[in-house]
Amino acid sequence: MTAPTIVVLEGDQTGQELLVEALRVLDESVIDLPLTFERYNLSLEERRRTGNQVVLDAAEAMLRHRYGLKAATITPEGQGDVGSPNAILRKAVGGKVIVRTGRKLPRVRPVAGIHAPISVVRMAVGDAYGAIEWREGEGDEQVAHRTETISRAVCRFVAEYAFIHARKISGRIFGGPKYTVSPVYEGMLKEEMDAAAARHPDVEYEPQLIDATYALLLSNPGDDPLVIPALNRDGDCLSDLVMQLFGSIAGAESLLLAFASNDTANLIPSLVMAEAPHGTAPRLFGKNIADPLAMILAAGALLSYIDDKRAANASRAIYEAALETVHSGLATSDLGGHATTTEFTDAVIDGVKRKLEIWSTI
Repeated sequence: MTAPTIVVLEGDQTGQELLVEALRVLDESVIDLPLTFERYNLSLEERRRTGNQVVLDAAEAMLRHRYGLKAATITPEGQGDVGSPNAILRKAVGGKVIVRTGRKLPRVRPVAGIHAPISVVRMAVGDAYGAIEWREGEGDEQVAHRTETISRAVCRFVAEYAFIHARKISGRIFGGPKYTVSPVYEGMLKEEMDAAAARHPDVEYEPQLIDATYALLLSNPGDDPLVIPALNRDGDCLSDLVMQLFGSIAGAESLLLAFASNDTANLIPSLVMAEAPHGTAPRLFGKNIADPLAMILAAGALLSYIDDKRAANASRAIYEAALETVHSGLATSDLGGHATTTEFTDAVIDGVKRKLEIWSTI
């Protein structure tokens, strides 16, 4: 079998340092799985030098090879600069769905007693992002306008994949858009959620308006996993809330999914790009103290989409070893420990090797 190729999208500052740590975990000597890596430098300097051509080249490579692992990158704020590489990548690869999962970390106290995982499944394109904006008039009479669009196809992908994911993690569908106020626009996602519920009667379905979703998450007993389908901006905001409900952003990973077919009966991702949801943390750059956990979990999540039993075993081993390392008390300072970045990764690597060796004898 040909070794899978992972397109490595290098980044900026601490984001790049943590990517290096995740790649250490993916070494064949650790996971007993040969992988090929094709690298693209998506640092701000290189994006500016190439006029974002390097981002388009990386997107083309992911379309060829199906798998991508991305470091955190800087998005400059000034108009006329290179903009967001994530936005460019999502459009170039035809990304439809973003999945971000928050989970309880050992020795970290969550908010409101939540302990079961919560996944936000949101649109990767459309809605408030990429909207056309303009202003008319002057002074107090000036009016700002914005034209947002969503498509039924993307709504269907979000709804269907949410139910597939809920079945995978034995969770229930919870939440949804504000369809009572916006029955034409936001109601489109609700219609597709209802249709997906009819196709998946075995998955518990508890739709809520978006405002109620926020409120109920704070009083959620946390007994079972939740999967929340969302519009693009709603999902972006929800993701930040959900990750902080668990007391830290460190235990989450983010996945961008694209699909080659519109057939919801066989909705298998044709492309997966994994990344950590945190930024480049410039204050931690070069100090060897940043937490690599989220980036390591992103690498583990990516392996779970490779059709190879060894990849599935390695994915599970990475998740377990990383969380067990935190449970043991060996953690970076953000999680109350004293380990350096490399010390934490070293411990995870030891745990992965140990698990795979033991599992091979059973």
